[in-house]
Amino acid sequence: MTKLEHFPGAAGLDEAGRGPLAGPVTPAAVILPDSYRLPGLNDSKKLDAAHREELEAEIKACAQWTVCFVEPAEIDRLNILHASMAAMERCIQSLGCDPLEIYVDGNRVPRSLLGRAQAVVKGDGKIACIAAASILAKTARDRYMVEMAAQFHGYGFERHFGYPTPEHFEAIKRLGPCDIHRRSFAPVRQFDQGVLAL
Repeated sequence: MTKLEHFPGAAGLDEAGRGPLAGPVTPAAVILPDSYRLPGLNDSKKLDAAHREELEAEIKACAQWTVCFVEPAEIDRLNILHASMAAMERCIQSLGCDPLEIYVDGNRVPRSLLGRAQAVVKGDGKIACIAAASILAKTARDRYMVEMAAQFHGYGFERHFGYPTPEHFEAIKRLGPCDIHRRSFAPVRQFDQGVLAL
């Protein structure tokens, strides 16, 4: 496993849920303590669910952190990119401190953080605070979608978490979109317009 770089006092920003057809986009911000021990810390996509949940508890116990949710209505109003950027700005504001540096996973920085933040492509596999943020974002969003599965039966949200899978397409075809579907996303929008045979 590649050793992650650690920048004391720096905040890492990452999000989960940019690609799904349903549910929120969920960014997280994390500032790890100067010396921390989180064996196995890595990009959330490279960890199984049990390991992510173990690390989630350890991160929350030792770090400054915040998680935000942007619901589908705001995603539809702003578009997914702008909604994600706005939510990352909120995460930094809600940390309650001014990080020395900010590292954002990906190739874009929220507008209000220009000059203060640095985009790092695949940063969740390179920088410890981004990896920690990726874990908090992923676990929080997955948990939310499991809760939504109990509210909106038959969609399989507890398995695909809103991503565009064959099971999800079949559920939309059978049941139609529900309240947490993103109406601006092409497959949902086209189904609403009656022009997509899923």
